[in-house]
Amino acid sequence: MTSLLHSASPSSLASRESLRTRTFLPNRSCSRIAAPNGVRCNVGEPLKYANGKPSTPLLKTEEMAPNFLATEKHLVNATTKNDTRLRIFSGTANPALSQEIACNMGLELGKIKIKRFADGEIYVQLQESVRGCDVYLVQPTCPPANENLMELLIMIDACRRASAKNITAVIPYFGYARADRKTQGRESIAAKLVANLITEAGANRVLACDLHSGQSMGYFDIPVDHVYGQPVILDYLASKTICSDDLVVVSPDVGGVARARAFAKKLSDAPLAIVDKRRHGHNVAEVMNLIGDVKGKVAVMVDDMIDTAGTITKGAALLHQEGAREVYACSTHAVFSPPAIERLSSGLFQEVIITNTIPVSEQNYFPQLTVLSVANLLGETIWRVHDDCSVSSIFK
Repeated sequence: MTSLLHSASPSSLASRESLRTRTFLPNRSCSRIAAPNGVRCNVGEPLKYANGKPSTPLLKTEEMAPNFLATEKHLVNATTKNDTRLRIFSGTANPALSQEIACNMGLELGKIKIKRFADGEIYVQLQESVRGCDVYLVQPTCPPANENLMELLIMIDACRRASAKNITAVIPYFGYARADRKTQGRESIAAKLVANLITEAGANRVLACDLHSGQSMGYFDIPVDHVYGQPVILDYLASKTICSDDLVVVSPDVGGVARARAFAKKLSDAPLAIVDKRRHGHNVAEVMNLIGDVKGKVAVMVDDMIDTAGTITKGAALLHQEGAREVYACSTHAVFSPPAIERLSSGLFQEVIITNTIPVSEQNYFPQLTVLSVANLLGETIWRVHDDCSVSSIFK
């Protein structure tokens, strides 16, 4: 794949100089690199999985750093940054991803105390000063959504009361994103409510990954940087050397056509197919139709999230009926509510490719599962926001 990282302007901070010259390959996550001198990166669990089995992380402080972190100038500046203006704190929702982001950036996670009282209330205390600092709080609002959302709000409030200069809520997975409109009378629009809560808590900016719908950005009254997990998955698919003439990108429903079309353009402008699902009445079985040709082809199904996996597995069964040779499922967010694992491991999919925006518990591993890391993508985005550089240029 071509490089997705462009050169920074001369006004960028000197500490970013070495990062500008490297090729941005999201799926080659820097969780396997050594941190700069003076920076400790302790990983308590594997951060990268292949085919459902965790591999041993190669993150050791004795190892030599790659070229883009090896220059003496960068090592000095990375350590200096860690001691001055930029702070990264992790909630309890996905500490492994937070640790990986910090290691990629050559920084340490900030010290924070989070505990729950006997009655379930959440207590947060920062263990270091953030006065005048640019603070980034990494906390996906994944299940349990209400617990993790409340924890994020209290973390934001703690930083605001500690006189942080800027507070950015880094939300790899934005819960309640599906409640973004009214489909029936007397319904709430919870996505807007959650956006208001984050803003009122004191956040100055939000960094989100693959929102369910783009309109959710408009619910915030503060700037939103929206990044996509697409480059991570595309880079991995490119490494599989599937012939472009055999590929067809499939949207599992009509609502995901725009996402699938953008994905297909990046895959050598692959053809597009759509699964059309219709229900003619209550308690009546769905009628599924396929728009497009998949016979003898490798079908790549693309969606933003997999929850119970009902839609994507029914679509995969239809693709096999229509003659597809292999079916791959690609999704950024793996919610995996029951009975998703049983459905995904039933043999319909050659491979299920997801990212680590949501932590995958050990009991949810299955042989076809591949987990890619978005830590490098989020780390690069945090640097660009901190340096007042363009974020959108990452995806051009």
